[in-house]
Amino acid sequence: MTTIGFIGSGMIGGTVARLSVAAGHNVVMSNSRGPETLRELVAELGPLAVAATAGQAAEAGDLVVVAIPVKAIADVPATPLAGKPVLDAGNYYPQRDGQIEVLDNGALTSSGLLQRHLPGAHVVKVFNNIYFRHLASLARPSGSDDRRALPIAGDEASAKTAVTGYLDSIGYDAVDDGSLADSWRQEPGTPVYGAPYGPFSSATGAPADAAAIRAALAAAHR
Repeated sequence: MTTIGFIGSGMIGGTVARLSVAAGHNVVMSNSRGPETLRELVAELGPLAVAATAGQAAEAGDLVVVAIPVKAIADVPATPLAGKPVLDAGNYYPQRDGQIEVLDNGALTSSGLLQRHLPGAHVVKVFNNIYFRHLASLARPSGSDDRRALPIAGDEASAKTAVTGYLDSIGYDAVDDGSLADSWRQEPGTPVYGAPYGPFSSATGAPADAAAIRAALAAAHR
């Protein structure tokens, strides 16, 4: 049984954790405020979930989801993540994160910045382009005719393979968006960000299969 560590347990982190326990995965939840603040979430998630510190979640996870503001990247523990797939769900919002020069000038993507902070880990961009309510409602079992897809980007092929398998287990196909340098194509303001899954005003979202996601990625321009 796979254990998924979570650094950040907000709307996206909590939603991915719910999908994970529904698929039979163990989850280790953490946030910036301490394990004691996660009691209600862990109780909701049930016996497959425990609360922990960020370091403990990083240590325990076979895969680790990082769902935090970009401005908090420096707080992610690097040593216990060495050699592991790290699923980066973050987005750069200057109004929240402050101006970050290497992101503003395009020298790095936000996932590239996380990879620079975690040189021993294998960062894969995923979950950043979908509204959390749609992420919860659009999951479908493997083989379903109305299967939805999410883009992923990363530099390590084995990590992308692991993430693809994990996504399959929680209800989604994966569309390869290339390297971390290519992951700008799924960042805020691009055609694949939010829109393929319907407006945020829709609680349930709209179908977006692999072909639709590939088309949206191909339409991205800097």
